[in-house]
Amino acid sequence: MLKAGTKAPDFSLSDENGEMRTLKKFLANGPLILYFYPADFTPGCTKEACSIRDLHDDITGSGLQVVGISPQSAQSHTEFKEKHHLPFPLLADEDKVAVKAYDVNGPLGIGVRRATFLIDADGIIQDAVLADVFIGQHTDFINKAIALNS
Repeated sequence: MLKAGTKAPDFSLSDENGEMRTLKKFLANGPLILYFYPADFTPGCTKEACSIRDLHDDITGSGLQVVGISPQSAQSHTEFKEKHHLPFPLLADEDKVAVKAYDVNGPLGIGVRRATFLIDADGIIQDAVLADVFIGQHTDFINKAIALNS
């Protein structure tokens, strides 16, 4: 996993609507919480996405944005977003290009590690957390990022 102080790798991935999105375009609007998750509709990933949804007003109110990335298709992301009323973009990384660039590929290349990064507007990773099982650590990390940016 990339560490604090590292330049965040740019990416160009399709969102749930098929629109190509890049890190550079997101950062033009300010700092970003970028989270990687294994799969749409799994219990842990649903819990994580819904906890981020519930914090979304606080996230945006502090000047941050949030984006999720996983290897599912744009269609899967559309269904996941609609079912759980997620107000933030989900990016499809079916070839795991960003997953590999951020060094969050699963063991032996299987799956994706659950990781969250705080990236400043200059594209530098300010902080990061890796917690595959303890999803609450990601919520705590986001709450800390909100407090730092408020």
